[in-house]
Amino acid sequence: MARTIFFHIMILEIVQYGHPVLREKCKRVEGVDDELKTLADDMLETMEEAHGVGLAAPQVGLNIRFAVVDVSHDPECISYLRVNGEDAALEDVMPLVFFNPKLELLGEKEAVEEGCLSIHEVRGNVTRPTEVKGIFCLLDGSEIELETDGLLARAIQHEVDHLNGILFVDRLSAAAKLSVRGKLKRLLR
Repeated sequence: MARTIFFHIMILEIVQYGHPVLREKCKRVEGVDDELKTLADDMLETMEEAHGVGLAAPQVGLNIRFAVVDVSHDPECISYLRVNGEDAALEDVMPLVFFNPKLELLGEKEAVEEGCLSIHEVRGNVTRPTEVKGIFCLLDGSEIELETDGLLARAIQHEVDHLNGILFVDRLSAAAKLSVRGKLKRLLR
């Protein structure tokens, strides 16, 4: 008799600005299990539902070094992608589900507008390096070295910041911080 397997994907609650977990340096993921794989599916679904390009575990209330990124909706958002030193296509790595990342920031710095699923209605120009090179642990137990630029590099930096308790508003210029201060105070209420 054939068995039917039901996949249960859940939309998770995205914690908002002011929640203490957003300011914690996250703990290392010590191993991959079914729970982590389910979390990955749920986080991808949650990110998609919220129209985001990345989501980190602290944004769903979990203090672990785990994140998802998917920029596949915009294949022109990068000019290059290398995985383990070889040229790769965006669809080869999207969605990128990773844990315990080690990042090296490269390239010129550029200011680009960012927002965050945990800080509704606040956007601002954040200056970040244009390229990243990093080692990422994947759910299949492998590790990859990934090098890229553009939106993918920016999204990775944004999500890794979350794993270190840093929010994009922390990286705004002094003038930009002043301009969003009122909105942030309202969000805390």
